[in-house]
Amino acid sequence: MAPANISMALPIVQIASDCADYARTLQPYLSDLRPLPGLISEHITNTASLKQLYVDTNPFISGLAFSIFLSPFFLFFAELNQNWSQIDRVWSILPTLYNAHWAIWTHMSGLAAQRMDLRLIVSTIWSMRLTYNYWRRGGYKIGSEDYRWAIIKDKIGQPAFFVLDVIFIASVQNVLLFLVTAPSYISVLLSRLDTAHGGSAITSLDYFFAGTIVYLVGQTFVADGQQWNYQTAKYKYRDTAKVPAGCGFTAEELDRGFRMTGLWAYSRHPNFTSEICVWWTFYLWSSVLAGSLLNWTIIGPAIYTSVFLGSTPITEYLSAGKYPEYKEYQKQVGMFFPKSASPPKFSGRHSPQKKRITNGSPDVEKKKAEDYELAKKRYDLR
Repeated sequence: MAPANISMALPIVQIASDCADYARTLQPYLSDLRPLPGLISEHITNTASLKQLYVDTNPFISGLAFSIFLSPFFLFFAELNQNWSQIDRVWSILPTLYNAHWAIWTHMSGLAAQRMDLRLIVSTIWSMRLTYNYWRRGGYKIGSEDYRWAIIKDKIGQPAFFVLDVIFIASVQNVLLFLVTAPSYISVLLSRLDTAHGGSAITSLDYFFAGTIVYLVGQTFVADGQQWNYQTAKYKYRDTAKVPAGCGFTAEELDRGFRMTGLWAYSRHPNFTSEICVWWTFYLWSSVLAGSLLNWTIIGPAIYTSVFLGSTPITEYLSAGKYPEYKEYQKQVGMFFPKSASPPKFSGRHSPQKKRITNGSPDVEKKKAEDYELAKKRYDLR
């Protein structure tokens, strides 16, 4: 039998497919969202009462409430600093905090938690990779911002952009980082079912999906590293007019302005592809075990994917305007998935770039500043 203290917080499920049933597992608890802030206020000074409230509250409702609670803070700091990348700084952190919430709640409720621990471990690996890459590219520096927000603001004007900030940047994106972990709710329910039946909460399928996620994270790490190496060599080359020793690129490749070798020969954004697939794998992990490949938790990975589908074309539009061969690259290589097993081929040499300014030039510092701004526009800070 499941511990008595979760009878208020989780629905009774009889078979695995019940765990993915929205009407059975979530809809009855949505009304608990409104009174939750008041209940927290009542018990705020009593740690034991707060702990009991946490266990007695449906974990999806408490996680959703926390994500909604954060939205006004993202809005406030974005408007205060006139910098709309506040949520970008926690993009790599919040999903794993939510997965930690699922695991902690499962432990505190006395359920078999091995599966939730495994999901948390691979989520932590995902966070470490993305956080490191964001830091390496200067995302945590004061004033760093996703360049696309400034472009959109210029296009639609300040009033409309404020509405966008309220609705999408500070709210939808923030809640999305919780919803992308919603499949873990199904896993919590599966843990209750396993506990009630006295079975194991982890199977070979769990290890298969966990291993797949680690592989995808590794592939993203490789793609990021390839891009980092190329961009580092390119900007040294522009600074010195010499191909950096041992960089592995030719002058023609660096003059082209964008990488089209390695994983980037088969996908224009292999890092994005792997990133998206990570969260679809989390979804499939829960859905396959529940025997319901199509269920309501698909909203998380679906919206997550739509964010990339909406933002990547902006990046590509700018790249096509800066690099003469980029449109040909777009024709030969898929945005996310390969069009061909063969790498792209270009006939003839690329269009000449502007004359480089070397360290001997009095304008070198100005050129470095310009290159930094171009780098920001080239390389999505998320």
